[in-house]
Amino acid sequence: MTAKKHALPSYIKLWLLISNNTPMQADTATSSPSAHLHEHRAGDAHYKHYTVQRSQSVLAWSLVLTLGFAVVEVVTGFMSNSLALISDAGHMVTDAAALGLALLAQIIAKRPPSARHSFGFGRAEALAAFVNSLVLLVLVSWIGYEAISRFSHPEEVHGATVFIVAGLGLLINLLLAWMLSRGDSNMNTRAALVNVLGDLLGSVAALVSGAVIYYFGWMQIDPLLSLFVALLILRSTVGVLRESYHFLMGGVPEQIDYLKVGADLEQVDGVCSVHDLHVWDMSPGEPALIGHVEITDLERWPDILHAIKAMLLEKHSIDHITLQAEVATK
Repeated sequence: MTAKKHALPSYIKLWLLISNNTPMQADTATSSPSAHLHEHRAGDAHYKHYTVQRSQSVLAWSLVLTLGFAVVEVVTGFMSNSLALISDAGHMVTDAAALGLALLAQIIAKRPPSARHSFGFGRAEALAAFVNSLVLLVLVSWIGYEAISRFSHPEEVHGATVFIVAGLGLLINLLLAWMLSRGDSNMNTRAALVNVLGDLLGSVAALVSGAVIYYFGWMQIDPLLSLFVALLILRSTVGVLRESYHFLMGGVPEQIDYLKVGADLEQVDGVCSVHDLHVWDMSPGEPALIGHVEITDLERWPDILHAIKAMLLEKHSIDHITLQAEVATK
C-alpha cells in the first residue's frame, strides 16, 4: 500500500513562498500545456513575465510592525482626543492594508504566465499602488475635513499622552522607512514607502502638537499640523497615482521618447517606413514594442531585424520586440 499524500494548508504554502522567495507555481510552469508558448529562446527578450528575485520579507515585517502599532495609536488617539494622533493612527491602519496589498501583489507577480494570462501577473504591483493611492486620497479628505471643523470648534487634547505615543510612533516609522528604502525599488514598494513617510510626518506632527499643547495649551496646533501633514501626503500620493494610472492604461514609459523611437526605426538601413507602432511597459521597468515595418526586400529581413534589435536595445533599452515585415508599397 502506498502512503496517502496530504496537501499542505494554504497558509503554510503562503509562508513557504514568502520565506523561500521562490516563484509561485514555478515547479508546474514547465509542465503546463501552454509552457512552450511562453518560452523565450536564444535572441529573445530576457524578461520572463514574472519576477523571481524580489524578497517579501521586508514587506512582511513592515506589515507586522505597522499593524501592531496602529492598534496602539487608535486606542490612545481616541483616549487623548487628539486629531493629530487619530489621523496618524488612521494613516497607519491604511498603511497596514497598503503593505498587505503590496505583499500580496508581489506574491502574485511571481506567478509565471498561464494559458489565461499570457503576459503574467506583473501588473498586480501597479494595481496595488493605484488602489493604495486612492485609499490615501480618501484619508487625506477626512483629515482635512476634521481639521477645518476643529479650527472653529477646538477640543480638549491630552498633550502628554499624545507626546509619548507619537514619540514611539516616530521610532517605528523611522525603522519602517529604513527597511523599505533598502528593499527592492519598484512602483509597488515606492507606494508603500510613500505611505510610511506620510506616517513619519504624522508622528512628527503629533509629537510637536503634544508638546505645544502640554506646555502652552494652544489647541489649534493639533488641526493645523494635521492639515499640513495631509497636504504633504497628498503631494506624494498624486505622484504615485499618476505613475500607476499611466502604467495601467498602457502608456508609453516615461523614459522612452515615442517619436524618437519611430524616427530611429526609419533610419535603419533597409527600412522604408514604420506604422502601427506601440510601446508600453509589460510590468514596471520592462518595456515592449510591437509594430509594422515596411522594407524593400524581404530577403534582407533577418539582417534588418538584427540591426533593429541592436539599435532599440542600445538607444532605448527595449529588448522585448515583435515586428511584422511588409513589402513597401510604391
